[in-house]
Amino acid sequence: MRPYTFAGGTAVVTGAAGGIGAALARGLARRGSSLVLLDRDAAGLEAVAGAIRAAHPSVSVTTHVVDLADPAATRAAGETLRERHPETTLLVNNAGVALAGRFDQVTAEEFDWLLQVNLHAVVTLTRALLPALKAHPGSHLVTVSSLFGLIAPAGQSAYATSKFAVRGFTEALRHELAADGVGVTSVHPGGIRTRIAADARIGSGVPAAETEAGRRDFERLLTMDPAKAAEVVLRAVERRRPRQLVGWSAVVPDLLARLLPGAHGRLLAALGRRR
Repeated sequence: MRPYTFAGGTAVVTGAAGGIGAALARGLARRGSSLVLLDRDAAGLEAVAGAIRAAHPSVSVTTHVVDLADPAATRAAGETLRERHPETTLLVNNAGVALAGRFDQVTAEEFDWLLQVNLHAVVTLTRALLPALKAHPGSHLVTVSSLFGLIAPAGQSAYATSKFAVRGFTEALRHELAADGVGVTSVHPGGIRTRIAADARIGSGVPAAETEAGRRDFERLLTMDPAKAAEVVLRAVERRRPRQLVGWSAVVPDLLARLLPGAHGRLLAALGRRR
């Protein structure tokens, strides 16, 4: 498959009001892609869109405010995207949320909330825009999984469930869409300096004493600049890479999981305590 061509294409990016999503939007604009940006944060989304319009006056930027935790709103957004943006050549399912707590510390409602955003919204929007992607051979689909789509540490049962599922969904689509000329990339970021830890929900059953300590431990791992991470992702799209790990904090645990499938959890926990 030929390298993906950004210039002249239309990219749909979810979770575009901040973090990796905003950085991806800026990188795509520099490469000449028209943008369709989604997020639930209306003010943040407009700030990103406004800055891009000012920096790249020739780039078309459209925004849609939608809460992907709402299944009906997500379906409606998918229908809107399908009707208004049939020219889409790149879909980046980037939006995601986090939920801290062991399986027995989170409620069924909390677990399902996370699955709706991280998994079901990905499926819904992909289903809506797949006809557009297939209508443009050479288009591309990106799903942002996670380091926790490669390993599943304690206290991340909901998040790991969603990200492993996204990984499997993406790998199946890669094989299914090859004959249609649609490239597919699964992205696994490690510690990217975003607000995912600060904004994470805490399971109802997590003791208060554990909450702040766990948040601090997680935030210490978030070191990579989102702009640098976005460039890694966009190079992977251009080169049609099937899977892209982002940062050493994804590469090293993935290697350990491959080499020590039954023991890597204890080793990573020990390294975390030393850090």
